Amino acid sequence: MNGVHPTVPVIHLWDWLPAAFDPVLVVLAVWLGWKADQFGKVLIIGMIALAVSVLVSWGISSLGLPWIAPVRSDGLTLFPVRFVAAMLWASGAYAARRVVRR
Repeated sequence: MNGVHPTVPVIHLWDWLPAAFDPVLVVLAVWLGWKADQFGKVLIIGMIALAVSVLVSWGISSLGLPWIAPVRSDGLTLFPVRFVAAMLWASGAYAARRVVRR
């Protein structure tokens, strides 16, 4: 063996990317980030986008339909990755709106 315990899951970059590019997460974070009037709201937007995307992904996954970032009991949910991605998407949209308004 290569020194990795057999029960410890190995997380690769290609496991993280679908969680960061979940369509529900991206659309919601960008839309709310664009609408935000203060940068402090980006934290709240990240939490909202995370919660909604996980619920939608879980619902779609529980129906047995394929989804880019499924949420299921035997897979990785990657809450931190989804949250950081939501914050980055919302921050980008917030910054873009400020640039457009100038």
